[in-house]
Amino acid sequence: MTTEQLTPVNDFCTYHRIEYTVITTFHDAGLLELNTIDQVSYIPVYELPRLERMIRLHTDLGINTEGVEAITHLLERIDIMQQEMQLLKNRLKSYE
Repeated sequence: MTTEQLTPVNDFCTYHRIEYTVITTFHDAGLLELNTIDQVSYIPVYELPRLERMIRLHTDLGINTEGVEAITHLLERIDIMQQEMQLLKNRLKSYE
């Protein structure tokens, strides 16, 4: 993965005005993937929307890490179920 596809954690924290420890807490809980290159931590670009959602839950709503973990898990399950429903709808249309 090239550094063009990565965002430095320090830049993300500065932009969103959050502490570095929030990111490391999410990483330690298994909610976030971080890449380290030359002792600098980076966030993969594909993780940014998910991380921004977690940051909003944590800072705006005051939800702790365990709550963010539960909500994230449930939202992922909802997305999977919606994809499955769309697939089933498409299958049904072929029988009509």
